[in-house]
Amino acid sequence: MKNNVFKTALLFEGGSLRAAYTCAVVAYLLEQGIHFDNVYGVSAGSSNAVNYVSRDVERAISSFTDIVELPDFGDWKTFLAGKGFFNAHYIYEEMGRPQGAMPFAMDTFLANPAKVTVVAYERDTGRDLFFRKSDMSTLSDLMVRVRASSTLPVFMPPPVVDGMVCYDGGFAEGGGLPLWRIRQDGFQKLVVVRTRKRGFRREPSGSWAKGLFWRRPFMREAVLSRAVRYNAACDLLDEWERQGDAYVFYCDELTLSGTERDKDELRRNFERGYAQITREGPKLMAFLEDAER
Repeated sequence: MKNNVFKTALLFEGGSLRAAYTCAVVAYLLEQGIHFDNVYGVSAGSSNAVNYVSRDVERAISSFTDIVELPDFGDWKTFLAGKGFFNAHYIYEEMGRPQGAMPFAMDTFLANPAKVTVVAYERDTGRDLFFRKSDMSTLSDLMVRVRASSTLPVFMPPPVVDGMVCYDGGFAEGGGLPLWRIRQDGFQKLVVVRTRKRGFRREPSGSWAKGLFWRRPFMREAVLSRAVRYNAACDLLDEWERQGDAYVFYCDELTLSGTERDKDELRRNFERGYAQITREGPKLMAFLEDAER
């Protein structure tokens, strides 16, 4: 297996089931034979990232569309049973097994020479966690880290990874946009796949964390400061885009919330995303041709 984009990093933003729109970018890149050698994923974007590296178009789409029809996907019953509104253990640690509902192509993932980084946040120390491909050499190791990156407080119980209680990568660097980490890894150019419309900024929120995490000061502060950190990262990304150092895909026709359960609506958003990235394809290729020189 070979890759063909080496000097430019690819980042998938999180956004829960809004990623039904951006999984279309995964499908398009794979169908066009555009293979990045360095891929980053945060929260739901971590699923897009690992599906992309496994080069499985069908799973990339189904993971954010067909998934809502699986009987064990999760609902208020699983929430009250302590498994989460999204049944995280099933979604991330059972569904992708060889006999699961959506088997993950682990052999292809490992055979692909691409580097992969999955971002999470450690509850008790406030550390940003950057799981690399070397941390994900087995299916179990990979899936629990993707789960960690995607674990929303309240909605899902947090997994423990190597003794660390983990939450969503959206609470880590940049409020979920780890731009400086990518720069520190040596990349001047990057492609960012957003799950928001252009101009989106977060409103300050998270007062609920004062009660939920009253004994967890790092986690409490991460929630309370997220909007400020995220908005600063959005401003920085705008600047890099103006400078020609970033190509940013925004969801122009997104109509989803992060908790959408209507499969038809998820599919419609996938189709809109696919139509949009198809339109933008020539611009993206022009950016990559320039960035790879």
